[in-house]
Amino acid sequence: MTKESIPPILRPDHVEPKSLVALVADFSLSFMHAGDAQLLGISMNTADLRPGDLFVAMPGLKAHGASYATRAQELGAAAIVTDSAGAELLEGITVPVALLEEPRSRLGELAAWVYGNSKDLMPTLFATTGTNGKTSTTYILETILRQLGQVTGLTSTAERHIAGEVIVSRLTTPESTEMHSLIARMREANVNSIAIEVSAQALTQQRVDGLVFDVAGFTNLSHDHLDDYGNMENYFAAKARLLQPKHAKRGVVCLDSPWGERMLKAASVPVVSISVDSNLASDWKVRVLEETPVKTAFSVESPTGDRLETFVTIIGAHMAHNAALAIAMICESGISFAEVERAVSSGIHAYLPGRTERVTGETGPDVYVDFGHSPDAFLNTLAAVRKVTSGKLIMVFGADGDRDASKRPAMAEVAAQGCDILVVTDHHPRFEDAASIRKTLVDAARFSRPELQIVEASPPELAIREAVALAQPGDSILWAGPGHQDYRDIRGVRTPYSARQEARDALREAGWQ
Repeated sequence: MTKESIPPILRPDHVEPKSLVALVADFSLSFMHAGDAQLLGISMNTADLRPGDLFVAMPGLKAHGASYATRAQELGAAAIVTDSAGAELLEGITVPVALLEEPRSRLGELAAWVYGNSKDLMPTLFATTGTNGKTSTTYILETILRQLGQVTGLTSTAERHIAGEVIVSRLTTPESTEMHSLIARMREANVNSIAIEVSAQALTQQRVDGLVFDVAGFTNLSHDHLDDYGNMENYFAAKARLLQPKHAKRGVVCLDSPWGERMLKAASVPVVSISVDSNLASDWKVRVLEETPVKTAFSVESPTGDRLETFVTIIGAHMAHNAALAIAMICESGISFAEVERAVSSGIHAYLPGRTERVTGETGPDVYVDFGHSPDAFLNTLAAVRKVTSGKLIMVFGADGDRDASKRPAMAEVAAQGCDILVVTDHHPRFEDAASIRKTLVDAARFSRPELQIVEASPPELAIREAVALAQPGDSILWAGPGHQDYRDIRGVRTPYSARQEARDALREAGWQ
């Protein structure tokens, strides 16, 4: 994947210029090189810088951003903000320079100021975090809000939505400069509600600074990202940042993972709870009524005893849980239960790219492509596919290279226990040896279930064809990992690749429509 194919940062078409002198005054900065400038945007990266931008030069892992100040000036930066260490690196700079120590800690506020995202002008903001289900909940939130008649925005792992416009995502949660330019673009399109997927990394890397969400939702916590956080306690603490006054006004916490009760207690904003477990004393209650190959029916009961029944057009009990969380979050934002009930009376017609996405034609086995890449995600998705499969369940999966290796044995164990035939392949090997990753997965699967038929196939183009060759009508194939992604990362090169298209091609080649 070339640099040109990476989606660009989205910005508003029209920006009211902001005075650098006013920014310096409002943020109590000091000038190194005094002068005024009219600011049209903000950037922390010369690759995304546009003429008229405020260039924020911050310390980085490998170099200080001030090392690129000359290039920023050449590209049209109107002014520079940096710290004292960065100031020592500036040579030949003629544009105004303001000093700010620890600029990363104020970057979100600066971006909000530049783009005019003041609290009184913001749309209603919804945030969802958790290990699994945050993307699904975000899409379902937007679907219900749209069915309520609202003009919606969305930002997730897969896509950005702006009043019906769909754009491929760069990061799960954008950097704060991009986030605020995106929200300004949404405001320009008269969006009045935005659903945002918030990762743990977004919270610890301050990508959602400058935003206070009207309602924040927590789905669950399970083994993932320990390469970043070291242990589950640190991972939990990263997620818990969302339910603090800096980031949210109120929250909804799902109790259906062991960490739910902990999150409820850690929150320092008003929160309500939701659960599918009738034995738990949750404020909101969920019950799954029916699971079919095309929908999942469920009921939701509010804290006041109001009850509705509806369905979501995605398979799996866990999707009903996500939809119920979305309903609770919308009601907690101030929209009445009766309004929501009317909006979902004919179902929640959500489309989730790469989330248990069925890519099958009229004949042959069912093939589902999914983005799940953790043991808990495998457990939920396998259970969902098993529920609607009359024959064998074949699973295809690989594991990320240069990511949390400690979860690989557990992923293989869950996969082996949940399927009838297992096909182990490659995913994003990055700079790791793909054969070594596969061996870890195969060994763990065989140890967990020695009698299971296990096929090792590389590359994944071959793996899906091996799986299709083993399948008959009535069987299901779950290909976990690639989901919506349109590339594979091999030694730092993003190679164009679509699991959905490979699955369709494999079915056609096997003679199925």
